[in-house]
This record gives sequence, structure tokens and C-alpha cells, in this order.
Amino acid sequence: MMACYSLLSSLAILCCSVESAAAFSSTSSAAPTGSTPPLLTYPLTQVVSDIDDTLKSSGGVQVAGVTLGGIDVQYERGDFYPGVFQFMWEMSLHPVTINQRHYDDNFYDKASAFSLQLSPPKVAVLTARAEEFKAALEIKEGSKLAKALRRTGEMSEVKDWGIGPVLYGSVSEWIIQDRKGLRKFNNFERLIEQDPTGQILQYVYVGDTGELDQEAGETMLREYPEVVKAVFLHVVSMDPPSSYPPSGIPIPSPKLINGRPLVFFRTYVGAAARATQLGLMEDDGLMRVVEEAERSLKDGGVPKGSSKWIDLERDIEMAYRTLEVDLS
Repeated sequence: MMACYSLLSSLAILCCSVESAAAFSSTSSAAPTGSTPPLLTYPLTQVVSDIDDTLKSSGGVQVAGVTLGGIDVQYERGDFYPGVFQFMWEMSLHPVTINQRHYDDNFYDKASAFSLQLSPPKVAVLTARAEEFKAALEIKEGSKLAKALRRTGEMSEVKDWGIGPVLYGSVSEWIIQDRKGLRKFNNFERLIEQDPTGQILQYVYVGDTGELDQEAGETMLREYPEVVKAVFLHVVSMDPPSSYPPSGIPIPSPKLINGRPLVFFRTYVGAAARATQLGLMEDDGLMRVVEEAERSLKDGGVPKGSSKWIDLERDIEMAYRTLEVDLS
């Protein structure tokens, strides 16, 4: 069973991750007299994610006309979306990278025993899954989802990165579906109690267009633009792939709410390209998402010409255009 993860425990772990920086601030002689490096120059990013049709496909399964988690029928139920975990990792890693870069440029002293040691915050989960059914639906440490996230961190030599706080829905939202967006927003308000100032943690919400995540995300941007950096929504459809246009499903244009971006995407390569354009991901992070998404489809034996490859190749073109602009 996944260890009990209180809302404040993630902040405690985060504070431990910057402990060496605090020690540096108080004792190092590397900084000029009268000045010390800040604990964090830039707030870290905690990715807040939905599960069904966001991290993995619901398969569009219904019981008595009620969807069991979502509407997507392009991927089989339980399939992880190509590049999703790399995307979550790169988004979490970016502020760690720019804080390290700032530290190295301004305060680093190789003669000092101190160094800045930051770990990317774990992924928080807001799910419509009913807490009353937690015994059957709980996200456990041994689950495929938790293992896949943890493995992604380990590939970059960071142990124990993965699932952080998980906030569930209730049976009432399964009965009255229109309440799902409000429940997720209310759970988000509980989540940000770990750092109401936004000085240590800020957030990026990732959901989908199938189950009122847009309502939840837009409310986050309206009510908390000071701590919510962006909202990303995975565009899903209950229509069979055979009915898609030759160039793929149209994607709505990004928009601003309270000066913060709301981004729609079809693949996680497209999401990563938009994140890079917004300064939320490194260029090389974008390329790692591209590589991982391509590898996933190849390893899965997905035939060229399928709607999955059409979607991915369209977004790979956007990724390369993004990198061309960044490098020019």
C-alpha cells in the first residue's frame, strides 16, 4: 500500500531537498560579504495530474451509460500515453535546472563543502476515483503507474521520484457527474495549503477534455493565477479513430485566463513543445519527450499510418519548429 502521504509531507520532503542550500546560505564564504544565496531563486514546479485519459486511457468503457473514468477510445483501456512520464519529469525538473544554473553562475565555489541539492517535487494526483472505493482503486507503490513514474526518475539517477499526494473524489461525483470539476478544484485548494505563498512551490495542472477537467483548470487559473503557472488539457474523443480527419483531430488554440496559459494538446510531444515555448521546459527536455514517445509507439508495434502516428508526427513537426526558433 502506498505510504500515507499528508499534504504537508511533500513540503517537508522538499525542505529537506534544499537543506544544503540553507546551510550554504548561513555558513559559506563563497558569497560576497553581506549577501547570501537565496534558498530558491525560482519556485519549484509540482505537476498536478488527473489519471484517466490523462496519464492512461480509460478505453471509453461505460457501465449503464456511465463512463468509467473517461471517453478515449483511441488507446486501449490502461495504456499509458506515449511520452507522458517523460513530460511530467521534464516539467518537474525545469525549475531545479534553472535554480542550479543560477547558483553555479553566482555562488558556486569549488573550494566550499556546500552545494545546492534540489529534487523535483513528486507528481500530485487529483482523481475523480471515489475515496469510498479506495480499497480497490487506491494508487499503490507497486502499481504500474507508480513504477513507471519512479523508473523515469531513476533513469536520471533520482531515486524515489514519482507519485506524491493523491486526492480522491467520492461516490457522489460518480452519480452526479457534473460535480467532478468542482471536487477537483476543491481538492486543489487542499493541496496548495502545503505552501500558500507560492514561494517554494507553484503548480502546473494536467488534465483532459473528457471529464470536466477544463472546468477545474479554468477555475484554478481564475482563482489562483499567482501559484498556477499553466493548465494543459489532453484532447480526447469518444469517436473511433476511423472517423478522424486525415490530418488528425483539430486541437483548440491556447488561450489566456488571468494572464496564465490554458493549453490543449493531442500528444505529450505537443504538450512538451508548448511547455518549451512557454519557458516551462528545457530544449533538451523536449527532445527527450520526443524520443520517449517515438520509442513507445515503436516498441508497442503500432503500425505507421495509424491515427497514433499521425497525431505524434504532427506534434513532432511542431517540436522541431519550436527548437528552430529557440536556436535561431
